[in-house]
Amino acid sequence: MNPAQHVAAVAAQSAGFVAAVKGADPATPVPSCPGWTLADLTRHAGSVQRWFCVLLRQRVQQPPTSRDVDLRLPERDADYPEWLAESAAESAQVFATTDLDAPMWAWGLDQHARFWVRRMLFETVVHRADAELALGIAPRIDREVAVDGIDEFLTNLPFAAFFAPGTAALRGPDRTIGFRCTDGGDSWQVRLRPDGFGLVTEDGDGPEPDATVQGASGDLLLLLYGRLDRTNEAFRLRGDRELLDLWSSHSAF
Repeated sequence: MNPAQHVAAVAAQSAGFVAAVKGADPATPVPSCPGWTLADLTRHAGSVQRWFCVLLRQRVQQPPTSRDVDLRLPERDADYPEWLAESAAESAQVFATTDLDAPMWAWGLDQHARFWVRRMLFETVVHRADAELALGIAPRIDREVAVDGIDEFLTNLPFAAFFAPGTAALRGPDRTIGFRCTDGGDSWQVRLRPDGFGLVTEDGDGPEPDATVQGASGDLLLLLYGRLDRTNEAFRLRGDRELLDLWSSHSAF
């Protein structure tokens, strides 16, 4: 997916999120985010969107020292769906007036404004899925979006230690984990080294991974974010189970 597609997908995913929670009891617990209600989840999603908009407007060139944002929170929990829709509208306006290819600080690999659009997309996708799971709805994630989300997650996870300290334990003596989509053939390999981990980027056919997880792209995306367990019947596991245990215990955020 390209930045223009990410912009369109943020709008679509936000609309899906709003549709899911509109009219639902805001006090409904969200099992995939322990301790949160639907109101908490919706407030978080909209707050992230508004915070990213601040970063994009300022075109920050170094890590911000403050996260003070005028969130304009509604007085009633029942009004959070409309407030989230307003957050998405604000995001669309900021995207339209921002050079998404402009250099900009980001916590991940891509040091351009477009990083934040892509990151906002998958924040919204995953939390929309959280809302749907809380309401007994099976999340449906388009394959193109899910594949891009898997790539975004695995690309940026090595840079996430400052808010996901568990990733520091993802070390190993050149052990590889493969993730393969059963609905399109896309695949990724992550190598755990003694000094860190990251995507395997070299071309050509290499050796089989030490452990592999196969599943539909949408399910794999939710697995990576800790919303599905690898023991779920949606996945086929091969290889070193201890390596998969290590990954599962320290990778989700």
